[in-house]
Amino acid sequence: MTATGKTGGLKEKAAEELRLWLLISAYLFVFFGAFLTYRRLISRELGLSYLRWGYALVEALVVAKVILIGKALGLDKKAGDKPVILSVLRASVVYGVLVGLFEVLEHVVEGLVHGKALRLSFEDFLSQGAPELLAKTLMLFVAFLPFFAFWEVARVVGGEELFRLFFKGGTAEPRSGAMSQH
Repeated sequence: MTATGKTGGLKEKAAEELRLWLLISAYLFVFFGAFLTYRRLISRELGLSYLRWGYALVEALVVAKVILIGKALGLDKKAGDKPVILSVLRASVVYGVLVGLFEVLEHVVEGLVHGKALRLSFEDFLSQGAPELLAKTLMLFVAFLPFFAFWEVARVVGGEELFRLFFKGGTAEPRSGAMSQH
């Protein structure tokens, strides 16, 4: 393979990675935006008024990158010939936990940047951020269910076929070996 071929391959891989990152980010931005709006409406009842759409966008971009890091690390193992729901549930739990771990790391690093000792940073997180982290992890698990369901269906029937079904209509044409005959 020539250097040009490798560069073309790297460019294609980088373009695909960017496309996936933006697609995942868009889905998460809509979800985080909806949840943020819900939180704002609840906060408004308590006399607070703020809406942080920039936060929702940054959070979506970061979580999407965490998902892609997990994918690169091979955390998206398939359930083999088991039902797709098992892959969906596994991925939702694994990536929910992974995002939670990154959240803990973020809080600890933030404390270190502000001059706190590692132990104190972690203790501060446990006393202030743990309940929110648990709620966020649960929220992400629920958001990840339809996301990974689409991800797995795209893997089984093919991404182009799924796109065609959603946006062009028609019936699915199973790929050979993609679905068992009953």
